[in-house]
Amino acid sequence: MTRHGIALGLALTLGVASTYGDLGAQPPDAGHSSAAAQTQALRLRGWELAYSLDHAEALSTLDKAITLDPSDPSLHRLAASILWMQILFGWGAVLVDDYLGQARDVVERPRPPPNIDRSFRDHIARALELSEQRVLENDRDPDAHFQLGASSGIMASYTATVEGRLFGSVGNARRAYREHERVLELSPGRKDAGMIPGMYRYSISKVSLPMRLAARLAGITPSREKGMQQVEEAAAYPSEAQTGAMFVSIVIFNREEQYDDALRVIRELQRRYPRNRLLWLESGTTALRAMRPQAARTELEHGLTMLAADSRPRAFGEEARWRLYHGMALLPLDRAAAGRELHASLMADAPQWVRGRTHKELGKLADLEGRRGEALEEYRAAVRLCREGNDRLCADETNRLIRTPYR
Repeated sequence: MTRHGIALGLALTLGVASTYGDLGAQPPDAGHSSAAAQTQALRLRGWELAYSLDHAEALSTLDKAITLDPSDPSLHRLAASILWMQILFGWGAVLVDDYLGQARDVVERPRPPPNIDRSFRDHIARALELSEQRVLENDRDPDAHFQLGASSGIMASYTATVEGRLFGSVGNARRAYREHERVLELSPGRKDAGMIPGMYRYSISKVSLPMRLAARLAGITPSREKGMQQVEEAAAYPSEAQTGAMFVSIVIFNREEQYDDALRVIRELQRRYPRNRLLWLESGTTALRAMRPQAARTELEHGLTMLAADSRPRAFGEEARWRLYHGMALLPLDRAAAGRELHASLMADAPQWVRGRTHKELGKLADLEGRRGEALEEYRAAVRLCREGNDRLCADETNRLIRTPYR
């Protein structure tokens, strides 16, 4: 899809946002001060809350940690990451589906809430300042370079995903890549440092030739195979970056149509974060891509039960997406139920591309029931809405259905 694109999407909400080192992967030892131990516990708790969709509580927890240790760049970066996640959550950019298209240089974006944008910039500026200071103090400290690279990666991702400026993110992306390559030079065993280089190598291998050439000039070497290897190694490496690498690997596995691998990672994340209902939406959509409607139905119906019992805020368009994907899963299994879910999706607020895809599925349903005239009306509505929503893939698929009835 062109809404975000693969080159932007691999720097996704739950990807680089978590890469702030492996120093906290183990409980503090007896030599740590009480304040350091408390800070560490708050940091880990804040990130667990963020991955569980408790964004406000996560930020409150991080604020307490920053009060205890305002000089730790990882705390400011984590706070910035959660603020970034809040913006994308509010826009509804929360699933792999949002990150499987082709990149464009400039994409129109709604303005983020000014208070969140301001807080993000304050925290990431402080994280960069503190990280740069550590590198100046000790250029051979792997973690100092890791901190600087991770903060630069967050800034690059924010520029691309929130500001909608792909080329505007290149400077920070290049810095993130180089700093984490430096970590690997100084400490080859730091597999967590391979996530950002791997993510960039893979994502750039999937874009147009001019963009690949521009990346090479920026010092980033495209490589599908090496990129995948580095991300998978980071996802298997015990560190605080591991969860982020796992989310990035889900994007890559879906892109590569390795659906069993994607589902394996999603199941592990479901085990770790059982309150994150979006993980069941993710497993359901992945099963749909794998053309396993019954498995998708099982995952989605479990998630819908969670959704009904969850009073926390929902992402923009979330209700519509649950109903759309549930309807898609039901289409080959129970047409009447599929129709009810698809019409329910249209009743909920949603981005134009979600509404377009819903009309496309309603067109398929009409075709299956021999109502070709109605199908064509649904398809034409789908093409218009998908184009308005920058979903070129949906528009192209629907144009084929206009020419050839769905069977």
